[in-house]
Amino acid sequence: MSALTLPQDLREWAVKIEKIAAGFGLDFFPTVFEMVTYEQMNMLAAYEGFPIRYRHWKWGMEYERLSKSYAYGLSKIYELVINTDPCYAYLLEGNATLEQKLVMAHVFGHVDFFKNNAWFSRTNRKMLDQMANHAAKIARIAERHGQERVEDFIDTCLSIDNLIDIHSPYIVRRRPTPDEDELPPEARKLHTTRDYMDRYINPEAELARERERLKKQFEEAKKRHPAEPERDVMLFLIEHAPLERWQRQILEIMRDEAYYFAPQRMTKIMNEGWASYWHSKIMTTVVCDDSEIIDFASVHSGTMQMSQTQLNPYKIGLELFRDIEDRWNKGRFGLEYERCEDMDTRANWDRQLGLGQKKIFEVRKVYNDLMFIDEFLTPEFAESQKLFTFGYNRKSDKWEIKTREFLEVKSMLLKQLTNFGQPAIYVEDSNYKNRGELLLWHKFDGQDLKLDYGRDTLAQLAKLWSRPVHIRTISDGKSVVWSHDGNRFEESRTAA
Repeated sequence: MSALTLPQDLREWAVKIEKIAAGFGLDFFPTVFEMVTYEQMNMLAAYEGFPIRYRHWKWGMEYERLSKSYAYGLSKIYELVINTDPCYAYLLEGNATLEQKLVMAHVFGHVDFFKNNAWFSRTNRKMLDQMANHAAKIARIAERHGQERVEDFIDTCLSIDNLIDIHSPYIVRRRPTPDEDELPPEARKLHTTRDYMDRYINPEAELARERERLKKQFEEAKKRHPAEPERDVMLFLIEHAPLERWQRQILEIMRDEAYYFAPQRMTKIMNEGWASYWHSKIMTTVVCDDSEIIDFASVHSGTMQMSQTQLNPYKIGLELFRDIEDRWNKGRFGLEYERCEDMDTRANWDRQLGLGQKKIFEVRKVYNDLMFIDEFLTPEFAESQKLFTFGYNRKSDKWEIKTREFLEVKSMLLKQLTNFGQPAIYVEDSNYKNRGELLLWHKFDGQDLKLDYGRDTLAQLAKLWSRPVHIRTISDGKSVVWSHDGNRFEESRTAA
């Protein structure tokens, strides 16, 4: 992709803002800015920030959507930045100098987050080259097997690219399969310091029942494949589905890219909030002169607008980082503060600790969105930001505010952030009913699977497995199994 040369004044501002950001303590990869037209920006955005991707219809569809949205004045992309080393950021041609400076400051916040947040530590920093390699490999496969056939298979892979284990890069999930000579685990006794109490605390009959249960569980695990439910469905299919070699290669590529983008989805609120925090601080304290501050406020407020139906990650992230900074500066944390019941004392609480900056850098390093909201969202913050839940009222035929009650608001936010609001699906048995069929398990969290999504996903999985695929779940409070053989969908009740 050809990119316009960055004008001299913007090159100078890039150097200045980089020094300013470093002076505030930000630590980032070398960052390269390129100027692009709005057509190029839309193309890059459609390609998820990368100039070269494999051939597929979804990129064109996304480009058309972005182009029309820009043409109708519904949205405007100010910048794009990708998690690589060095980091590449794209500026939109035609933006005012003030807007370009704001975007540069915003970008340095993002790159600091990419480099230092723990959830990005396992990502491929050379993904720019890797994406191009993926595109070249898929192009070679398409030449041999046909573009339409390859594109249809990519459709199938993309329909399940959320069936990964987003935490697997950071922890060891798989346990070794039990050996034939391995003995079942022994029943654990409760500890007692008095020997005469042992027969009461650890009755032999109960221990015998526990030994029998563990033995049965152990024998079933030896026969079952996988031995324990497997969260990374894509990996299981790569290893065990009856795929052709080229299909396995494409599925590996789709899985690789899904894992690359997972940390960005896990930290959307924090990442945008962190970048917004620093662009506002850099612009208002150093960069903007008196003639620019009103224009800055106008542009900044545009990105901070809250919708009645959708959470704005820029706004929530920014305000929550500011709230954390203020609380740790004033000492509004810890046991003493939490136990204070006098509202006047709490409202005027200020221990002048000055720990705010140190704390937000710690938070930036360790947390993801789920942890961020769970630990730092407080009733006071929810009230100040006027957070609420909403739902559809059948009587009035309108979407209405359901509640502003803090625990319900927080619970709804956490539910949306847990696994990106998507169901947790596991591979339970690859030889279901001894027929070589695949059984999945939905870890029920109080919310039913959507029937249309479940049916369509099972159909795609049946294509990959080449045999019927089933999923065990809860629907309307009843235990059911959904099944798809590639042509027909069925639902059957199971024992509770």
